[in-house]
Amino acid sequence: MTLAQARKLVGLLMVVVGLLALAIQSRAASSQTPASSADSPNVQNAKVETRAVSVNLAATLTEIASRSDKPLWVAYAVDATPGHHSVCCGNYSDGDRFCGVCRLEHEGGLVTRDLSDSRKTVHLEQDGQLIVLFRVEAKQVSKIRVASEDCVLDAGGLPFLWLTGAKSSESVALLSKYVTSGDFSEHGHEHLGNGALTAIALHGDASADRAMESFVAPNQNEHLRKQAAFWLGAARGKSGLAVLERMAKNDPSPEVRSQVAFAFQCSKEPAAVDDMIRMAHEDESAHVRGQALFWLGQKAGEKAASTIQGAIDSDPDTEVKKKAVFALSQLPKDEGVPKLIEVAQTNRNPEVRKQAMFWLGQSHDPRALDFFEKILSR
Repeated sequence: MTLAQARKLVGLLMVVVGLLALAIQSRAASSQTPASSADSPNVQNAKVETRAVSVNLAATLTEIASRSDKPLWVAYAVDATPGHHSVCCGNYSDGDRFCGVCRLEHEGGLVTRDLSDSRKTVHLEQDGQLIVLFRVEAKQVSKIRVASEDCVLDAGGLPFLWLTGAKSSESVALLSKYVTSGDFSEHGHEHLGNGALTAIALHGDASADRAMESFVAPNQNEHLRKQAAFWLGAARGKSGLAVLERMAKNDPSPEVRSQVAFAFQCSKEPAAVDDMIRMAHEDESAHVRGQALFWLGQKAGEKAASTIQGAIDSDPDTEVKKKAVFALSQLPKDEGVPKLIEVAQTNRNPEVRKQAMFWLGQSHDPRALDFFEKILSR
């Protein structure tokens, strides 16, 4: 090789090294702006960085919190439960809708929508992603929120750290500690336990089923059992229904069993209607039977109408009968109004007849008006 050829070869090597250096710098720069990545959420009003989960998810979050001097948001994605539902800043919707902008720093996670996007339909399907968000402040987690992958996340000027490589089972284990630590708040949307429970319920992983079942054990906080019952019906499909069926038979609290009746109503599993009917017939608590009848009225259908009528005719408790009358008023008018008129005409219990007439008056149905005219003209 001549000297000229050697110099030419060295020059080519230097060009290659330079191109490799540029590629490395470009990759490093892109890791600092994950909002442009297809696997990361759409984040605005934030300095966004990305980082891979190290030992495990819990250890990574603990390390981040221990080193944080200022508030920041930490987030990652896991597979979501199947179905047409959306979660905008923790506001669950079982249907089609466009999330819009989730303002993480507003109390309750204010959601705003661009009217130009009002016709968009976004499905969170089986292969969709759930975004789990932790607000870290004073070296500890202060809030837990969830959002659908279609949401735009406004971090309110705080740093936003996006974690890659999160495992669903590790996420469930991490969140479970927040659910079971301390008192569980019935209405505290911002309470860590409530946020963590919502997140677990929407994980599309078998570990979430096991966790949800553990939250409704009889020794758990009653408020936790009630909230978990709702999510078992709303989000956990057949596995959730199986747990609810055991709760309906075995939970010692009438208040919890009443929530189970509501959870059956939230379930899309066909067998849930039969479970509600069984509760309306068999539960030892009049309160629970009444609630089951109430939610049966919302569910409607031939089976529901038969059970509601049966309660009016046969249940020994007048309050249950009155709730059954209300349930009739919730049926489709062509079905409910004639039955209410029949009750108002023929039932032997004056309180039940009075209740039927009240709901007929609320129906604004011409048949109800004809019925009242006949009564008043006697």
